[in-house]
Amino acid sequence: MLRKCRKTADEISAVFLCKDLFGGYMPLNNYRTYVYSCLYKSAKNRTLFSHIRIAVWHIDLSCLPCYDKYRCANGCAIGLLRRMIMLNYIKGMDISSLDEIEKLGAKFYDHGEEGELIQILKSYGTNYIRLRLWNDPKSPDGKPYGAGNTDYAATLRMAKRVKEAGLGFLLDFHYSDFWADPGKQRKPKAWADYNAGELEQAVYDFTKEMMNSFVKENAVPDMVQVGNELSNGLLWPEGQVPNYGNIARFVSAGIRAVKETCPTAKIMIHLDNGGNNALYREWFDQYIRVNKGEDFDIIGLSYYPFWHGSLDDLSDNMNDIAVRYGKELVIAEVSMGHTTEDYMDYEKLAPGDRKGMATKPALCEKVPFPMTREGQCDFMKALFEVLEKVPENKGRGFFYWEAGWLPVAGSGWATEEALAYIKEAGPGGNEWANQALFDYDGNALPALEVIRDYQPR
Repeated sequence: MLRKCRKTADEISAVFLCKDLFGGYMPLNNYRTYVYSCLYKSAKNRTLFSHIRIAVWHIDLSCLPCYDKYRCANGCAIGLLRRMIMLNYIKGMDISSLDEIEKLGAKFYDHGEEGELIQILKSYGTNYIRLRLWNDPKSPDGKPYGAGNTDYAATLRMAKRVKEAGLGFLLDFHYSDFWADPGKQRKPKAWADYNAGELEQAVYDFTKEMMNSFVKENAVPDMVQVGNELSNGLLWPEGQVPNYGNIARFVSAGIRAVKETCPTAKIMIHLDNGGNNALYREWFDQYIRVNKGEDFDIIGLSYYPFWHGSLDDLSDNMNDIAVRYGKELVIAEVSMGHTTEDYMDYEKLAPGDRKGMATKPALCEKVPFPMTREGQCDFMKALFEVLEKVPENKGRGFFYWEAGWLPVAGSGWATEEALAYIKEAGPGGNEWANQALFDYDGNALPALEVIRDYQPR
């Protein structure tokens, strides 16, 4: 069966879907169709996108032997297409603090010439941007929590710039008013008294509302991360490990909302500690096999070499879960230091008001790369090798975390109001500036050239 779909003048001569693709004659994850290039262009051309939608809807899906397996929640052809197409290799950056630090005076330079961060990153081969979204990152009396203050308005401002630059956009739902990670998954203030059933509905409603809002503003996410570093669950205590049943309910609610509002978006589930194979097996066995969670596309991993084991540990885990679960894999967060020189003078904080860099000397000793510019370059090259070794070409790239978080005065990981919300002592300040891809003055570092020059096999 080979069906010809509707074409658009001068842009698409034809779009074909082949029954043999689903019948087993060619590997699903190794097949790059012309439809892929069409969808890639569609991010920049809404008219073209509408034609692709029409074309896909006119495919007779009922004759495909795996139709029921690959269709999306509402049975639409777009969901089928999304699962059929291999993810393009990602050279991604998380720049969620950008909106805040620009307002505080941050400036970026490439070879001495001032430029806009997104455009500089694009010139070095970046093709995707990751942005986090917090529900309500301010205190009841309206004081911001800091760390980018990434509520809907701030995230939308950045997302529009990403789309205007022609880059992919990953929207990262935290389902919290502030940081959500393995050490804290605090419910949003508005959901504080909700039971499990109410939380499930709230996740669905909030996800759908936000997705519809981004779509309406022409800032359509190309990928959506449903929860952030979910190793210990989300929306505690109802969704805390070992309550895997509730975890699956909450995550599935978010996935359903994404599929209904933006069926072309790839969907990621993200854990931390990328070198911990036992964690990934337990979590995804529970989600997929025991609790029958909603289907998704990508397993995202955090890997920080000073916290998450060796690169061999990461490689062993990725190689195993790629085969075990059949999903594409993306390093959703990664970084490496370029210096251990302090940046206190840039932050303009008293010693007692700042944490200083996360990579303390004891942690640096765990990493087989020096925290220098050269060491940062060498680490990235080694990371690329790990991704290349993943079976069936399922290692689909990375997002470098907070590539541009400069140590400008006024931007820290948490304000006093935020510390009260997450019930931590602090202090605040910027913990990450020495791991950015720019020096403390905003100059592009050599690791960006390594990223630009790398060509995936």
